[in-house]
Amino acid sequence: MEFQTTKGIYLQLADTIKERIISGEYKAGEKIPSVREFASKMGVNPNTIMRTFGELQSLSIIENKRGIGYFVKEDAKDSILQEKKAEFFDKIIPEFLHQARLIGITDKEISLHFAQLKNDHNED
Repeated sequence: MEFQTTKGIYLQLADTIKERIISGEYKAGEKIPSVREFASKMGVNPNTIMRTFGELQSLSIIENKRGIGYFVKEDAKDSILQEKKAEFFDKIIPEFLHQARLIGITDKEISLHFAQLKNDHNED
């Protein structure tokens, strides 16, 4: 996995796990890979994974069952989706609109392109 330099590796790994939960690869109540297994797959130090898992625990995404491993919490997917939607509406869309304004893209152009993308997506 290639990492960005603008965000901590442990946070990028947390995002990866969140995406796997959203996609259904990791399901509610199921065990996720162990610290060592995940570290090996991602090519990082196990301490980085411990930090990642700690972050996810603090967000109530996973829980540690002592001696058994880490498990996806029952409401993890809903929690992640709420977080992602808030980020989309509070950060991504405003930044998108700011960038569009900077380069002179009008609301009409945005609407036309959005309608075309939506139409293209519906044809798939």
